[in-house]
Amino acid sequence: MDIGEYIRAKRKLHSLTQVELAERSGVGIRFVRELERGKATVQLDKVNQVLLLFGEELRPARIESV
Repeated sequence: MDIGEYIRAKRKLHSLTQVELAERSGVGIRFVRELERGKATVQLDKVNQVLLLFGEELRPARIESV
C-alpha cells in the first residue's frame, strides 16, 4: 500500500469526501486528488498536513542493511 492508498483508506474510514479532507486539513482539493492517485512527487509538509487530521505523520526512517 502506498501513501495515497493509505490516505484514501483513512479518508473513507472516517466517511470524508476528498473536498472535506482538503478543507479540514488545509490543502487544496487538487493536492488530495493527486496524492490519492499516486502522484510520484508530492510535498512532504502537505502530506503531513493531511495525516495530522488522523493524528499521524510521515517522517524519515533508517533502513537497516540486509
